[in-house]
Amino acid sequence: MSSPSTEPRTVAAQLRDVLPRLPRAEQRVARALLAGYPTAGLEPLAIVAGLAQTSPATVLRLAYRLGFDGYPELQQTLKRETQQRYSSPLAQYGSAGAGDEVGPDGVLGRSRKVLLEATAMTFDQVPEGELTRAAELLADPKRRVSAAGGRFSTILAHYLVAHLQQLRSGSAYIAGSTADHAAHLLDMGRRDVLVLFDYRRYQRETIAFANAAAARNVKIVLLTDPWLSPVSAVADVVLPAQVTSPSPFDSLTPAVALLETLIAAVVEQLGEAGRARVAEYDQTADDVLREDDRAPAVTRPPDEPR
Repeated sequence: MSSPSTEPRTVAAQLRDVLPRLPRAEQRVARALLAGYPTAGLEPLAIVAGLAQTSPATVLRLAYRLGFDGYPELQQTLKRETQQRYSSPLAQYGSAGAGDEVGPDGVLGRSRKVLLEATAMTFDQVPEGELTRAAELLADPKRRVSAAGGRFSTILAHYLVAHLQQLRSGSAYIAGSTADHAAHLLDMGRRDVLVLFDYRRYQRETIAFANAAAARNVKIVLLTDPWLSPVSAVADVVLPAQVTSPSPFDSLTPAVALLETLIAAVVEQLGEAGRARVAEYDQTADDVLREDDRAPAVTRPPDEPR
């Protein structure tokens, strides 16, 4: 594995960057590739052209625009990405920086280098327009905000909602079970924003939840890895973060840094309304603490079994 600072950008990231500037026919090709990413790009040239309702020559022009020598080179890149996208911790044993022998700087030095580079690369590659759009959706007082994650990334959903509840009303965390998703969907509609955290190896429950929410015109903000969760096909905003780690397990450190940045952007969007809400929250918390101080201590009768 190459150093995070020199690791090439994914095809998806490149497509999203150029999408607003593409001619209309090439935009259709880019959207078709993103909608079925990455497997759509592994189809023959004629099939991709058919999906985009354009000509094979237009698909080739887009490949050249992205810097590839042709469609076969684009496909080879997508094949490598597909392998990385579904890579397991076991497969990452022995890769550079992931479980290899401790060097002269030890685990601390190696971790410092890997995590700082991965976080810097995340900031370098996040489109500022996407971050601003996400912050606008989360700060909109007319919208309700919910957040959900996967087995590990659920802590990020908790973290986001804990901040939003201090900054604005109408924020809720959703547990990861299918039953919780179904119950929440009953009340979701075009006034809702759903923030989803989904990193490789992607969770079927999260993908199904996203598809069902999109069908109800819910706005979806996705935080994911560079290879993009399948949720990206229906997401309104996509914020990818690197997952390079000093161990065989993907790191959430760059994702936390990106999430902290998103929260800072929401604070800026809310302005005085957010400050007033935080002040009210602090006052309410102080009132609850003072009430607790006045409550009598609970004692157990001597003969009560323990």
